[in-house]
Amino acid sequence: MSIFKYLLLFPLLTFCSNGKTEAGVEFAPGEKYEQTVTIPPLPDKLSFASEEVPLDYFDVRESILREMTVITYWHSSMTQILLLDNRFGKVIKDILKEEKIPQDFYFLCIAESSLHPAVSGAGAAGYWQFLEGTAKEYGLVVNDEVDERYNLEKSTRAACAYFRKAYETFGSWTMAAASYNIGMSNVKYRIDKQSIKNYYDMQFPEETARYLFRALAFKSIMADPKRYGFVIDEEYLYKPFEYKEVAVDGTISNWSDFAAQHKTNFKLLKIFNPWIRANNMENKQKNKFIVKVPVEGFREKR
Repeated sequence: MSIFKYLLLFPLLTFCSNGKTEAGVEFAPGEKYEQTVTIPPLPDKLSFASEEVPLDYFDVRESILREMTVITYWHSSMTQILLLDNRFGKVIKDILKEEKIPQDFYFLCIAESSLHPAVSGAGAAGYWQFLEGTAKEYGLVVNDEVDERYNLEKSTRAACAYFRKAYETFGSWTMAAASYNIGMSNVKYRIDKQSIKNYYDMQFPEETARYLFRALAFKSIMADPKRYGFVIDEEYLYKPFEYKEVAVDGTISNWSDFAAQHKTNFKLLKIFNPWIRANNMENKQKNKFIVKVPVEGFREKR
């Protein structure tokens, strides 16, 4: 570079050193902000429901890295998931085992709802984010009084029924997982148009294209949270619910009165039974519901 070019460059360097950057953006001279941002390590091998993830494909590596980067810097949400995992993880995994569905589908539940009884803008609700029509198709009660999409056990069994049907349809657990996001008919259409039945080779809309990779990212991080910077003392983990079961197959005129009769209150009853959606339950169909009543002393237990 000639001396003339150096002279031209010098004013620009002086300008930058005075704390000014782009037009309209200025920083106080000498003010610093330090943050270390690192790329999370990818596992050497990875599988979903015993189906190997082809990490040798650049697009697959980039897809899983994208989700792992997002989640590892999603500090508060990931921490909350780890706390809730101690409360709900065994419950969900035990049902998956009973229903002969691979344990990795647990991470699909996390990808769907972060283990919260959430509701989406599209109206999907509960731990497994069922739409109302699909929930009823798989045997869940959904009305103004009761919404079993918020019943952890029943919604998990309904999801298992879906996964089993999808696996029978596609012969692949990864494709069954993809169909849970986009629907079996949509997957069938894409198989017909693309003449491919492999999730990692198929073209999907972005949400579905990211869907399984998000679950795989949760699986990778939760296999060794400390490796990814999540250090949580056992004392802070949310304890599993302790409760007795009360069968109800009639009318409940007031859930607060029901709670008081069982030495608790409506607030706690709703925490243990988020499927209760009103202050009363007429229950015209005389359906049988199992109500979880917290055991005495659980609220104060550490």
